[in-house]
Amino acid sequence: MNEYSFTKKVWIVGAIFSLVTIVLLLLKATFSVLLLILAGVLIAVYFRGLSNLIHRKTKWKEGVCLVISIVASLLLLVLLIWLIGSKVQTQIQEMSDTIPKTIEKTKQQLNQSTLGQKIVEKLSSSGTKQKAQSLMQTFFKSTFGILGDIYVVLFVGIFFTASPKVYKQGIISLIPPKSKTRADAVLNAIGNNLEKWLKGKLFAMLVVFVLTSVGLIIMGMPMWLTLALIAGILNFIPNFGPLIALIPAVLIAFLQGPSTALWVASLYIAVQVAESNFITPMVQQRLVSIPPALIIIAQLLMAPLTGGWGLVLSTPTMVIIMILVQKLYIEKQKTVK
Repeated sequence: MNEYSFTKKVWIVGAIFSLVTIVLLLLKATFSVLLLILAGVLIAVYFRGLSNLIHRKTKWKEGVCLVISIVASLLLLVLLIWLIGSKVQTQIQEMSDTIPKTIEKTKQQLNQSTLGQKIVEKLSSSGTKQKAQSLMQTFFKSTFGILGDIYVVLFVGIFFTASPKVYKQGIISLIPPKSKTRADAVLNAIGNNLEKWLKGKLFAMLVVFVLTSVGLIIMGMPMWLTLALIAGILNFIPNFGPLIALIPAVLIAFLQGPSTALWVASLYIAVQVAESNFITPMVQQRLVSIPPALIIIAQLLMAPLTGGWGLVLSTPTMVIIMILVQKLYIEKQKTVK
């Protein structure tokens, strides 16, 4: 009997280990798809949040407010493209011609010193080029191709926007009866926090764009509109986005002189300090607190698996995880005590 009991326990442990392994492998295989679904959820959160704002101000019907939020957003996007699209396109073309010249000029200046020559040799080595190529391939990695990913995100966002209650009730129906109330509260908390985070992030992107534009105009920088747009859009990506936006700005400023490049770098750093320490905390003060180190860790873990989507969606992913931990573990432990 003891031998039979031991054998049974071994089989049970083996089955549990196999189940956990299968679940982890499935999660790894489908994690990219889950991120695309999360991106669609954020689109729905945006349209629904704007619709709720219109409803609170006007008291119109929910369907009317939702249509207004979608149509107004699309019209605003078309208007921006019509107003600045041609200018941005011209500046992008100019930037693509200018940056290679700047890189060549930088190489020539670095070759004038021994340390600079070593830096150029290191950056020009085949190993560095392979690492850079591998990094770029990882960043632009997609699940169904770039256009396919965008297609999936847009349609998921449309479906979630049209009838979010259907999908929410579908998730709750999978939960055991005694936990349905808690599941509903958790989903509401996730939705509310994602909405607050998205509002704060969009406002911070706008502020970064405005401050960067003003600073670049004062400095007399060429292509200021495109550079400011890049800074505002990439501010959506925490930690790495502002660094990526800084590179073309400094390269273009370097053509004006090293002092101009230094001033531009100082401007970008000052804007990011203001955004990180004043703007974002002010607009997201009621949001669940996420330690900055956790966001960096999430980016480093998610980027190799999913590429750019992992960098872009690391923060909302951590928001969801923190809400789940808080609602399903921490609050439950307080109740038990």
